[in-house]
Amino acid sequence: MSEADSSGSATGTQYSFEWNNQQFDTDKLGYLLDYQQWQQDMVPFLAAQEGIELTEAHWEVVLFVREFYLEYETSPAIRALVKAMAAKYGPEKGNSRYLQRLFPKGPAKQATKLAGLPKPKKCL
Repeated sequence: MSEADSSGSATGTQYSFEWNNQQFDTDKLGYLLDYQQWQQDMVPFLAAQEGIELTEAHWEVVLFVREFYLEYETSPAIRALVKAMAAKYGPEKGNSRYLQRLFPKGPAKQATKLAGLPKPKKCL
């Protein structure tokens, strides 16, 4: 399907990864610098980099986070993500335990990374 350089590279202060014979610039933590370069087909590659085996539940959150960003022009921190998920999907999916099981290194951090968005400002 696609060839990717899973190691990424850093030259000076430039960070990037190669996917599908294209180069994508990232920050030092691996977040895309230009959210418009994101392609839905790259999500499995990004998920593998995070050690995540994608399920329908992951996709639901990733696409939700992307919609949130396009509407509010900001990546949701965990509190905003939980609140917005609860409003749309109910308390079963709009709670931090559910999201933490899907994204163990931090739901807001990992979901936004997979969605090709900047790291949420309030995430350490």
